Amino acid sequence: MGLGIFLIYWYYSGLSENDKDEILNAFSNTNYGWILFSLVFAVLSHLSRAWRWKYTLEPLGFKPRFWNSFFSVMIAYLVNLAIPRLGEVSRCGVMSRFEGMPFQKLLGTVIAERLADFIILMSLTAFVVIIQFEIIGDFLITGFTDLSAKFSAGFVIGIFSFLAIGALAFFYILFRSKLDNPFIHKVRDFFRGLYDGILSILKMKDKWAFLGHTVFIWLMYLVMFYVCFFALPQTSEVPYGGVLTAFVMGGFAIVFTNGGIGAYPLIIMAVLSLYGVEPNIGGAFGWVVWTAQTVMLIVLGALSFLFMPIYNNFQKKRKANAIPG
Repeated sequence: MGLGIFLIYWYYSGLSENDKDEILNAFSNTNYGWILFSLVFAVLSHLSRAWRWKYTLEPLGFKPRFWNSFFSVMIAYLVNLAIPRLGEVSRCGVMSRFEGMPFQKLLGTVIAERLADFIILMSLTAFVVIIQFEIIGDFLITGFTDLSAKFSAGFVIGIFSFLAIGALAFFYILFRSKLDNPFIHKVRDFFRGLYDGILSILKMKDKWAFLGHTVFIWLMYLVMFYVCFFALPQTSEVPYGGVLTAFVMGGFAIVFTNGGIGAYPLIIMAVLSLYGVEPNIGGAFGWVVWTAQTVMLIVLGALSFLFMPIYNNFQKKRKANAIPG
């Protein structure tokens, strides 16, 4: 969050009065009908993500209600805006509470889902680098050079080696040692449940349905992003390659700060400038897209927090009334 706020300050403090006027004009000239239309595809992706979850849960013997899955997914997005990656934990926590499923196995299925999403993102990244290298090659090389100047290869290798050795030692002590301690037993059970959840992706009967939903989710992400380009005259002429490049780079920006705050608009601005869009227009476009998505997540996440207990209490009452006597 601190990094995101710093990026906003750094970006704003570097603007001249003319820059600010151009950005405000871009905001006023934006056709927000296209932005609202893009949110339809965002909601479809979230519905599909909620439905996809059942395919990894079924091999574990669980059949959650769809709306509990959807509410959990939206709560996860909301929590991630505050603390990155805590959303996945929250998603499993609320599902465990209302569906009575083991938390560790739920977390394992979410990790399996994230691995599938990561493969899609990496595939898109490789595709973009191949087809757009003539345009973005210098941009990538400069970024890699700047990163290499700050972190030497020996430093990176040392960090990864330290983490790998630490992980191996941890799992050896946990599973191979004969330590008899209640806490150790609980930790072992947690990791076994996590392992079962991750393996669920290999035990699915409906692998093609899971894959279809995964492709659909990312297709909706891309269509959602593409539709926004028609909101401004200056961005409506960006080629498909530029749209795809900005989409991929924006996906990485979300990882750096909470929900991409500060980082997302800056990266979108930098990428679109490679395709002839003025930096101020590109920055304004990035802020409009990011704000629309963030507001949607806040609203749907907050409503999910509100309606999830109400929905489950209603289901309990309906079930109780259905039982004779």
